[in-house]
Amino acid sequence: MKRPLALLAAIALLAAGCADARSGTLGPAPTAAPPAETTAAPPTKVPPLTTGTPTPRPSPGTPTSTGRPGDPAPSGTITLQLWFVSAGRIVPTQRTRPATVATSRLALTELAAGPSPAEAAAGLTTLLPTGVEVVRIVEGLAVVSPPPGFSDGGAATVRLRRAQVVYTLTQFPTVRRVAFPAGESVSRRDYADLLPAIVVTAPTIGQRVTSPVTLAGTAQVFEATVSIRILDSAGREIATAFTTASCGTGCRGDYRTAVAYRLATTQPGTVEVYEVSARDGSRINVVRIPVVVTASR
Repeated sequence: MKRPLALLAAIALLAAGCADARSGTLGPAPTAAPPAETTAAPPTKVPPLTTGTPTPRPSPGTPTSTGRPGDPAPSGTITLQLWFVSAGRIVPTQRTRPATVATSRLALTELAAGPSPAEAAAGLTTLLPTGVEVVRIVEGLAVVSPPPGFSDGGAATVRLRRAQVVYTLTQFPTVRRVAFPAGESVSRRDYADLLPAIVVTAPTIGQRVTSPVTLAGTAQVFEATVSIRILDSAGREIATAFTTASCGTGCRGDYRTAVAYRLATTQPGTVEVYEVSARDGSRINVVRIPVVVTASR
């Protein structure tokens, strides 16, 4: 009996490695991304919005969106993951801000404030208006109250706007799904089709990088192969590499690798992450991240 049981366990582990993870983990930010959903959750009816804000019940040490009067102010900083819009898709970047107990409020405020000048120059924008608030977070569900006009702009625009909110809020371990008024709750899986073929979570636009550069993100590419180039200010290659995502053709997987380069002087540069076309070998689904490349030793 021991040999058949061991065989069944091995098969189960292989199946789990290629489970449907269309949205990937896309984290961590600010502490860790929520666990990937492997099965579609049944629709959750949203309770009517109220004017009160019940106190959520987080696990010990978990960032929350509200605090209680008299709680000590947190110290240090917190790094948030923000999801902006680029070329009809949603893409991540980061902000490091003073720590607060109102993490979801801070994230939505930063999201509405829009991209930095460097991010805007790289094509990022936000569709989120100011005034979007989290009414409550209960049992993993964040109920959101948007301002008037949130649903203006056409179906595609509204869907991108909602995706920004969902992906930004579900970075917190206390939030797994988001509910908008007059609708059912949704999760990252509901907007996974709005992700580009390659998502880069590290490095971020404008970041100062050193050798070796850590690259991370998710990808849905041919044979799970993710290719990388690092370019200097003149566009010359100073490093090339490739890695493989945890899942390949037909599913989205995570990737993470470190790429070393050699450079005499610190200067602006570009990290390119792309897929090599199976048809003609060209670079496709290219993601360009402008960075500052520091001199190597």
